[in-house]
Amino acid sequence: MKGRRVVVVGASTGLGRCLGIGLARQGAEVALLARTEEKLVEAAKEAGPGTLAIRCDATDEASCRSAIEEAASGLGGIDAIVYSAAVGELRRIEELDAETWHRAFDTNVVGAWRVTAAALPHLVATKGMIAYMTSVSASVTSPWPGLASYTVTKAALDKLVEAWRAEHPEIGFTRLIVGECGGGEGDGQSHFASSWDTDLAVELFPVWTSRGLLTDKLMDVEHLVDGVAGLLQLGATAAAPTVAITPRRPL
Repeated sequence: MKGRRVVVVGASTGLGRCLGIGLARQGAEVALLARTEEKLVEAAKEAGPGTLAIRCDATDEASCRSAIEEAASGLGGIDAIVYSAAVGELRRIEELDAETWHRAFDTNVVGAWRVTAAALPHLVATKGMIAYMTSVSASVTSPWPGLASYTVTKAALDKLVEAWRAEHPEIGFTRLIVGECGGGEGDGQSHFASSWDTDLAVELFPVWTSRGLLTDKLMDVEHLVDGVAGLLQLGATAAAPTVAITPRRPL
């Protein structure tokens, strides 16, 4: 990864943070983007000297454009982007409301579009690539009960990636399907489920396992970092349209 200029969006917590720090430690020049500036600064310190911490709200177009320009200026260009920002509400589908749907689409789909549109000139200039972290629930397994807004928006993200590829084949657009991953420690742990209804999660957990949606295996986050590093080294011409990094699932 030495010399590769990488932007990680959604890098303040969870897998995005682990990826940003891990790629920097493998030699990449990294800009970490997210809404929570304090956590970004701490992540940049952990990643090492030269790592940039830039506030970016994926739901705000001006914020995305400003953050991408700051990243491109600070790194001297952009070779690759990893879009890991996502929200997911745990709620029965009939109990969802329009606000929840709008919030999920705004971050998981439209946010990905905002970042890509802002970065497009830089990726064209470097013949770069962008990987969007999507989910096994949208691409591999059947939908997970209770996670309709997340699953549907991730499926929409899959089509968004294909739409970008259809209009800009000179850039490497990749759907990065990520399965169950252990994450890191502290802020590196996933905050995805922090707002979930615990009682509903306890009720649905045996449903997920009985249907084979959730296995008893977790990937080490280091394996995810290594997989993403290998993908980003390919560049646009060799980048695969879809890459899955998941624990082995039962037959």
